[in-house]
Amino acid sequence: MTTRIVSVAEGSGLTRAIAIGTHRLTADEPVPIGADAGPTPGELLLAALGSCTSMAVRSLADRRQWPLERVDVAVRFGDLGTIVKNVGLIGELEPTQREQLLAAAGRCPVHRLLAREVTVVTVPALLVEPDGAFTWSSEGGPAVTGPAGAARIRT
Repeated sequence: MTTRIVSVAEGSGLTRAIAIGTHRLTADEPVPIGADAGPTPGELLLAALGSCTSMAVRSLADRRQWPLERVDVAVRFGDLGTIVKNVGLIGELEPTQREQLLAAAGRCPVHRLLAREVTVVTVPALLVEPDGAFTWSSEGGPAVTGPAGAARIRT
């Protein structure tokens, strides 16, 4: 799985500005805990699983030139620490094609990562961030300012 560095900066309250390469996202908690300025961290995890699943299914169907018109994925947290993933396959598919596409849904990199034991190591570090790093726009969302490629060390 190819990844870029994901940077998270504090905003107001529990709102967080997330930077992934040139992409900007916002995470938050719903009211009354947060301001509901974005999806929760758990919802972002579910979004990663759902989008990865959809991409894996689409890639297989396209490679095999199968008549998959659309793949729909809905993901939610279930009971006792489970994740429930519903995969809908729309198109004139043979039963064996459906079976293989559903198997591919379980092989996406995020699914495999979540399905095995993962070790997370927390390391104290000096943060290197772009000059101007994260600021908050007048709309309340994250904004990055400063020249591209410029960096500073934050202690």
